[in-house]
Amino acid sequence: MKQMMGLINLEHERDTFQELTYFRCPAAIPFAGRYRLIDFTLSNMVRSGIQEVALFTNQKYRALMDHLGTGVHWGLARRHGGLFILPPDWHDPSDISRGDLRHFHNNRDYFHRSKADYVLVSGSQFIANTDYNAAFQKHLYTGADITLLTTETKLAPGNQQVRPRVELDEDDWVKSLHNDITNPIQFSGTYIIHKELLLELVDACIAYEKTDFFQATIKGNLHKLFVQTYHHTGYSAFIDSLESFYHQNMELLKPANYENMFLNRPPVLTKVSNEPPVKYGPNAQVSSSIVANGCVIEGTVENSVLFRGVHISPDTHIKDSIIMQRCDVASGVDLENVILDKDVHILENQRLIGSAEKPYTLAKRKVLV
Repeated sequence: MKQMMGLINLEHERDTFQELTYFRCPAAIPFAGRYRLIDFTLSNMVRSGIQEVALFTNQKYRALMDHLGTGVHWGLARRHGGLFILPPDWHDPSDISRGDLRHFHNNRDYFHRSKADYVLVSGSQFIANTDYNAAFQKHLYTGADITLLTTETKLAPGNQQVRPRVELDEDDWVKSLHNDITNPIQFSGTYIIHKELLLELVDACIAYEKTDFFQATIKGNLHKLFVQTYHHTGYSAFIDSLESFYHQNMELLKPANYENMFLNRPPVLTKVSNEPPVKYGPNAQVSSSIVANGCVIEGTVENSVLFRGVHISPDTHIKDSIIMQRCDVASGVDLENVILDKDVHILENQRLIGSAEKPYTLAKRKVLV
């Protein structure tokens, strides 16, 4: 798909993850035992043949840059095209743009240099394992100005953002975008647009002092634009808060959801980390859990997600919890409905109990005595 470039726009993504985003942006949050949220969008783009991906970052993007590196793990360390991380750079004294339009304005040269004719724009908080080729082919076939990727995913408890609902005619043309929750068809946040049309609409937005490209140009101009849709089927999720993050990790513990996301589709690509296989102690008991490489389990783990390098000591009970990379849980600890961020140490005989609606969360590198 050499005619289309990818753009991951993080400017307007919600940050209601509390402890999980003290030290990182939402796109860099670990998910499902070995991934980051951004891995799903990047993998979808690369598997669709996109060879050039730009990333509009906003703040707290050091962890994201460390994870992405040169893009080599996604096949984007290329001589032509590749991965371009575009952090905020507001040094144009004549610039009057605001919101995500500042990114478009200050990186206009990047778009002009690209040989792609079309741009696929996405965020990182819609999680799916899909291929954009069919959507692109429909976009070309229908002659649409813009094609929106839609879904019928049920929103999880704790989802913070109102997802626009899409009203269609019999030929999948968009008649309106609204917030009527009785309409199951939701906009995923991903769309395809011709590059020249995108830049033209950006200029119009800046001239009228708008701050949100999608809201101002697409939602506000449905009467002028020909907007088509492509519907995603299969398992997907919106993750925009601590509660929805917890809920969607727990949902992947259901075999049907896990198979639909990971086993019956191409692999989701992520940063490679070489770890030994999981080591189970003689008294270890593990059920209904995702356990990543490098873990050492000597206690009981039930209905939980364990990331790489986690150590669960003997006489420890972990239930309905998410334990991130390199956490160390000592003997006699009881955890239920808990999220531990990376490198947390829980010393002996602690008991932490949260709830499914509000999991007990500890930020990175905490030591609980």
